[in-house]
Amino acid sequence: MTPELLPALGGPVLPVVVVEDAAGAVPLARALVAGGLPAVEVTLRTPAALDAIRAITAEVPGALVGAGTVVSPRAVEEAVAAGARFLVSPGWTGGLLAAMEASGVPYLPGVSTVSEVVALLERGVRDMKFFPAEAAGGSAYLAALAGPLPTARFCPTGGITAGSARGYLALPNVPCVGGTWVAPPAALAAGDWARVESLARGAAALAAGPGAAPGGATR
Repeated sequence: MTPELLPALGGPVLPVVVVEDAAGAVPLARALVAGGLPAVEVTLRTPAALDAIRAITAEVPGALVGAGTVVSPRAVEEAVAAGARFLVSPGWTGGLLAAMEASGVPYLPGVSTVSEVVALLERGVRDMKFFPAEAAGGSAYLAALAGPLPTARFCPTGGITAGSARGYLALPNVPCVGGTWVAPPAALAAGDWARVESLARGAAALAAGPGAAPGGATR
């Protein structure tokens, strides 16, 4: 069994951020940490993403920075080389899964169907990203999986808001949710780190459900 990721994220919400300018990465991470959310997923959607991961790794020791939108073995290599301490993918293939496993850092492969969940469980993977959460069935879908697939745990991401997060966190198979609302683009563009810290504090105060208890995870 591989080390757990979801309980190690340090809060009920994993901030999912799109960094357009790496110069803002360090104050962003500091604001999130100050607000009680030490983990941050920097999505590999912009040219600045890898530089942002490098900067946070080097200058914010209290942060646990990971790479999101990891969709290829090359992206795995680049993210880990930049200092990413965990990996998140929107979906998975055999090749991508093998690369993430070989990377030596914890990872969350993305799923949206029962067959994908079962296939990962067969491979010893228990911690997964559920994406796109709202479009793929939302909290009702994950609630339906808890009975037949009790060992699977999910970090749902995609369309979740501060208002809907509680419904997910009340489920026994959801230790945390991924949220973009904690670091809205307007706040990042304006350098409004006080707003980010305030949103992080509100997110950190959300109560996680029974899924927060340790179970299995992947690396």
